[in-house]
Amino acid sequence: MNHQQLLTYFTTKQPEILDVIRQLVIQETPSSDKPRLDAFAEFLANRLRAAGATVEIIPSDTNGNHVRATFTTPQADASAKPALILCHFDTVWAVGSLATHPFRVEADGKAYGPGIFDMQASLALSEYAIHALRDLQLNLPRPLTILMTSDEEIGSHSSRELIETEAQKAAYVLVMESPLPGGVLKTTRKGIGGFDLEITGKAVHAGIEPENGISAIQELAHQTLKLHSLNDFQKGTTVNVGVVKGGTVSNVVAPHASADIDVRAWTQDEADRLEQAILGLQPVTKAQLKITGGWNRPPLERKVTGPLFERARAIGKKLGLDLQEGGTGGGSDGNLTGALGVPTLDGLGVPGAGAHADHEHIEVDGIAGRAALLVALLLEL
Repeated sequence: MNHQQLLTYFTTKQPEILDVIRQLVIQETPSSDKPRLDAFAEFLANRLRAAGATVEIIPSDTNGNHVRATFTTPQADASAKPALILCHFDTVWAVGSLATHPFRVEADGKAYGPGIFDMQASLALSEYAIHALRDLQLNLPRPLTILMTSDEEIGSHSSRELIETEAQKAAYVLVMESPLPGGVLKTTRKGIGGFDLEITGKAVHAGIEPENGISAIQELAHQTLKLHSLNDFQKGTTVNVGVVKGGTVSNVVAPHASADIDVRAWTQDEADRLEQAILGLQPVTKAQLKITGGWNRPPLERKVTGPLFERARAIGKKLGLDLQEGGTGGGSDGNLTGALGVPTLDGLGVPGAGAHADHEHIEVDGIAGRAALLVALLLEL
């Protein structure tokens, strides 16, 4: 394979790809808007078909529909496990955000817009990987599957089974999430869990017979201290009681209280420790505790990403890219595929910054290099 040919191809195509990114961004696809997500899924499916892929729309009753595309080349080994490219097309931005955050390209070479970095630009890269394979008559070593889902930003509840099924069939997974600053790939991600604590006490008049009551709020205070004592910042383990509610009026001993708890950990061992500790909480007073919840995303650990990153780094050098690795406390669908033991590499999107923030943007000059990297990975892994 001629790596310079790839770079030249995508450098020439960069303005065209940027315009496709614009088309994707201006359609606005918040996770909660099924009609928009379904229409967007049709739009993506039509583009992927036009590029040469075989495409299926996977319906969802609860969230937006999902898109699965497959593609191969004449000399690909049909019996080989496919490569899996993993994307999502929902964003955290509400409809109407374009009014205050319009798509635009500034003089500094940055393109702005809601969801452009996380991760509409990656949808365009995935499509143009197919264009490049056809236009340059390149041959894949294995078939290719591209999965684009509609609910990653809200936990991947309707797409998780689909993601895990496709990952178990795959040789490896390339997650097109936004990279860390400087284009750094993500080889570790914290696991993310959520637990709900409900406390039942006993209401009495706070002025007449407080000794006969059981304060759920008092119990909540004890449990909050217990929960925060589970933090281990040296290990990167965090437990946060983020939302608390309780009581009725000030002159009644609180009969109920509740807390929403966010937990994160770099390793499965730490995740197991936290879950055991939280589910094993015992009351300090005579109140009753009910604890529900668990881990939404297991940790993405380097043991499943490291070998793939080293291969990618060597391939990147052939393209003049000095790829680096890092970790993040946020989760992605890569957490799900990595937990299955499938080699996974995350953060392959276009360099930029500001995911979910007012300054969300991509670096336009990074489009060609990242697109060339994606195709080179598909050809050489």
